[in-house]
Amino acid sequence: MEASKVYYTDFRCPVGTSLLEKLRRVCIAAGIRDIDMDGRFVAIKMHFGELGNLAFLRPNYAKVVADLCKEQGGMPFLTDCNTLYPGSRKNALEHLNCAQLNGFWPMTTGCQVIIADGLRGTDEVEVPVPNGEYCKTAKIGRAIMDADVFISLNHFKGHEATGFGGALKNIGMGCGSRAGKMEQHAAGKPAVQEGLCRGCHRCAKECGSDAITYNAENKAVIDYDKCKNCKMCTKVCPKGCIEPVPTEEEKAKFKEMQAKQAAAAKAKAEAAKQAAEAKAAEDK
Repeated sequence: MEASKVYYTDFRCPVGTSLLEKLRRVCIAAGIRDIDMDGRFVAIKMHFGELGNLAFLRPNYAKVVADLCKEQGGMPFLTDCNTLYPGSRKNALEHLNCAQLNGFWPMTTGCQVIIADGLRGTDEVEVPVPNGEYCKTAKIGRAIMDADVFISLNHFKGHEATGFGGALKNIGMGCGSRAGKMEQHAAGKPAVQEGLCRGCHRCAKECGSDAITYNAENKAVIDYDKCKNCKMCTKVCPKGCIEPVPTEEEKAKFKEMQAKQAAAAKAKAEAAKQAAEAKAAEDK
């Protein structure tokens, strides 16, 4: 795979220009006009933000991209899939309300908003993943798969597990239906350390699957038949007493991955050593 070309600009706007105009110029420089969009559906995948936060791209940025698509005869729409965790985007009705309240609607973006995996997050297409090690197939929102052209319009975000999220997360996780997201999050089931649990009931309030109850000692108990593995409970517990426990298969895969990485690092170091020795021999 060849290295990607990266185009960027700063936030300085001389008199007579604007950030929107600079975004337009960056998109054109990156080759958006080279894409054949005439008469085609164009899915612009983005994040509409949860209610009450500002961690999303502004609607007028989305309009710049949508307008460029329409200039080329494309039929753009903004899209995202429903979330696995409880919040304001877990079904299409709430998701659309959230998008509109955050400013995403045709008057501001120049195109429609479509929730790709439907009302309940079950409208999906199972797509094969060639050579997939952990996921052999991916369940993707149908509207995304039905589109002819796909554009990722994503923001930079921090992430507690991977450091940061960008285009890979916007596409890989964001395009998954609720079932697809559940499969991707399936790295061990959450388990309660009863000695640390203080019975605050925070985890039960956040659980969107009603999978958490409390025993006679007021300790959290997880019903794994109901648990969707979204890991929300692990994030909200103030005492950190709920942690995912990997399965034996996952442990084996992790060790295999570590062995491959170690072998690759050793081969790279050996190649560098041989190159240095060859250069030293030439210099003599």
